Amino acid sequence: MKSKFLLLSIFICALFSCAPEHEMKLTGTVDGLKKGTLILQRIQDTSLVSIDSLKIDGDPNFEFSVSVPSPEVYYLYLRLTNGDLLDERIPFFAEEGELNINTTLKSFGNGYTVTGSANQEKLEEYKELMERYADKNLEIVSLRLKAMAEQNDSVYAALTTQEERLLRSKYLASVNYALTQKEFEIAPYVMANEVEGLSKKYLDTVYNALPQKIKDSKYGKDLESLINKQTVN
Repeated sequence: MKSKFLLLSIFICALFSCAPEHEMKLTGTVDGLKKGTLILQRIQDTSLVSIDSLKIDGDPNFEFSVSVPSPEVYYLYLRLTNGDLLDERIPFFAEEGELNINTTLKSFGNGYTVTGSANQEKLEEYKELMERYADKNLEIVSLRLKAMAEQNDSVYAALTTQEERLLRSKYLASVNYALTQKEFEIAPYVMANEVEGLSKKYLDTVYNALPQKIKDSKYGKDLESLINKQTVN
């Protein structure tokens, strides 16, 4: 009887490939890459740690299968055959399911596309939103420098006020984005990792709006920890 049970277990395991719990199957291509090592990493206690690696030898396609208990930003690095680690990296929101990353050797960390991750789509939306604020801020800084060079104090002061208003607007845009995406882990991620100096009031507002599932996620716990630290201080 025990042997039959063992055989049945082996059959079931083989049938489902004994996939790890919360499995992320990451596939992709680095066009133009002949030899090198792809390294999958995550941040642990403020340091990057390697999760898995894969040697590329002739075939630019790759595949990783790892457990992702809670959606989290991972990083894909490339180490060349001479041992050098490219300065570029591919950050992406890892989560359970099938993800795909396509890029090229020439523009490894700039020309990549990521599909299959709902949180990644939300993160890219947020980045696009923040880029608009960054562009506007650069414009204001340029005008301020011009006003300084021309010793035009009134224009300089007005531009300084405009820059401060833009910063407040950027903060509020981040809060509003997190609130509209409260069903996704991107919401606490933005509050805990993308916005510096935000008051506890806004952090509380977002955290209290999160469903319990998101509060229990990695970034939900990170946001709770950040709020608790501000409470102590």
